[in-house]
Amino acid sequence: MARALVIGASGGIGRSLVKELKIRGYAVTELSRSANGLDVTDESSVQKHISALEGPIDVVIVATGALASSENGPEKTLKALDPAAMAKQFSTNAIGPILVLKHILKLLPRNKRVVFAALSARVGSISDNELGGWYSYRASKAALNQYIRTASIELARSHKHSICIALHPGTVATQFTKNYQGHSMVEPDVAATNLLNIIESVTAKETGKFFDWAGKEIAW
Repeated sequence: MARALVIGASGGIGRSLVKELKIRGYAVTELSRSANGLDVTDESSVQKHISALEGPIDVVIVATGALASSENGPEKTLKALDPAAMAKQFSTNAIGPILVLKHILKLLPRNKRVVFAALSARVGSISDNELGGWYSYRASKAALNQYIRTASIELARSHKHSICIALHPGTVATQFTKNYQGHSMVEPDVAATNLLNIIESVTAKETGKFFDWAGKEIAW
């Protein structure tokens, strides 16, 4: 039986990913802040929780993230930028997921297919940015994309069958997006199905890429 790990398993998308993985026959390990006390922004917490796991793990999905670090929401103008809030966004959206990969690496199999996927966002695409705004969220997701791209190159050297990808789930109807109802939304279960379809179909030749919910590659 293939084994999967979901980081952020108590979130809207995370819960649906866990459910869908189990339907597909995976043995699933769930980690989250609310259920386990995992704080992806604290390396000691990441190390503690991952060191308690046993390998090999065939699929790792990091479903953590934050749209904003204050009640004011994503910054729409330069005047709204706050260094502390910006740093928090980077810690949550970019640094956290790559710390997970740093510490989970020892549990990833070297001799068979293994997938590390982190949830990114289309707004993290520099090429796709024509509206501006959302400074910290855009920049932190762009940083995550670069981390994923860079790590994919390193992993390919030691784990020949590895796939390291960033995924855009679309705008999903969760607590995370409750204040942004103007966007076209999908339900978490639909998003989870879409994401796992990609995870199960992508090949090692496509490692280091950024895909949307339909499996279409997004330009960096």
